[in-house]
Amino acid sequence: MFALDSRLQQDCLLIGDFPLCRLLLMNDANYPWFILVPRRDEVSELFQLDAADQRQLWQETTLLAETRKDTFAADKMNVATLGNVVSQLHMHVIVRRRGDAAWPAPVWGRNPPRPYEEEQVRQLVSKLRLVLTENFEFSGEVA
Repeated sequence: MFALDSRLQQDCLLIGDFPLCRLLLMNDANYPWFILVPRRDEVSELFQLDAADQRQLWQETTLLAETRKDTFAADKMNVATLGNVVSQLHMHVIVRRRGDAAWPAPVWGRNPPRPYEEEQVRQLVSKLRLVLTENFEFSGEVA
């Protein structure tokens, strides 16, 4: 049974689900920072996914990164799995722009998180609805 790590639950907003991954938004308005979490139990490393899930994770990551780059006029997309704090496998997809709060340094621990306001989340989800049309189910929790 899939269970989302408590730290991710605490730090993120639920957006919805791709066929494999749960899509989260890091609750930090300093950066459009998305997290994909494969809905598989007890997986902490990419190689623990079977080959089909590895391909699906990469497809979902690529789709998300490509649509976010265009939507947010990114200068660079940061895509990474780290897992030093949260061991549950998760993929960070972070929109970076010259002049953002941490540019060009990594975003981790650079600035205090600035939680999203409700209207900001609504606008962001509206943008997502325009591009995530197939094989994506939005959560009932988002505006």
